[in-house]
Amino acid sequence: MKDVIIYTTPGCVYCKLAKDFFDEKGVKYTEYDLSVDAEKRDEMVEKTGQMSVPMIEIGDEIVIGFDKKEVSRLLGI
Repeated sequence: MKDVIIYTTPGCVYCKLAKDFFDEKGVKYTEYDLSVDAEKRDEMVEKTGQMSVPMIEIGDEIVIGFDKKEVSRLLGI
């Protein structure tokens, strides 16, 4: 399975939905909480030019927001 990284903030409803989806499907992921990790926040902005969360990285692909259909397609589930 591809590496999955999710950039989040604590109050983000869509971040929680994405993490719940990953947990349901047994997808292992690395989470970066941008409210406490300025380096990862800068990294996300550099990669996307945006401050929108969740930002989900699946392999070499990036999904801004929680697009369940696109995330499922990229994960092959």
